[in-house]
Amino acid sequence: MALSRKKKEEVMAQYKDWLERSQAVFLVEYTGITVKEVDGIRSKVRETGGEFHVLKNTLARKVFETNGVQAPAGYFEKSTAVTFAFTDPASTAKALTDVMKSAEAIKLKGGFLDKQSLSVAQVKALADLPPLPVVRAQLLGVLQAPAGKLVRTLAEPARSLASVLRAYFEKAPASA
Repeated sequence: MALSRKKKEEVMAQYKDWLERSQAVFLVEYTGITVKEVDGIRSKVRETGGEFHVLKNTLARKVFETNGVQAPAGYFEKSTAVTFAFTDPASTAKALTDVMKSAEAIKLKGGFLDKQSLSVAQVKALADLPPLPVVRAQLLGVLQAPAGKLVRTLAEPARSLASVLRAYFEKAPASA
């Protein structure tokens, strides 16, 4: 069924909103999957702060081009679904690649990170990164390590003196 001009403008406005809010975008071909599988993908992607949508290729291509995102040839061909990563691109890419392992009908086409095109290998590499909370914890640990070492270094002379005095006092009553 053909869309009216007004409906097309509404759809393109929605696509533009998703594109502007997302940190990363991943495109997949979904030929041969059921509606139930699509719903499963949507729920897994939603858990990571993203959204999974089936888009109209011509409208999506126009929105991407007008927003300065140049899609390589083949990205908007055949049946295309787009995953928008609004909060954590690595977690969303991981959820998408995990779903692809169980559903062989889904094929990754590529993606975009900050309007830069990503190949399939780059999207998979992004999926291998740890989630954002883990990265933050690792960074915090790296930042706290020097301060902890400094505190231990400053406290060591007093600790050594205390252990020498304790040893002396423990030995003194025995010799008296």
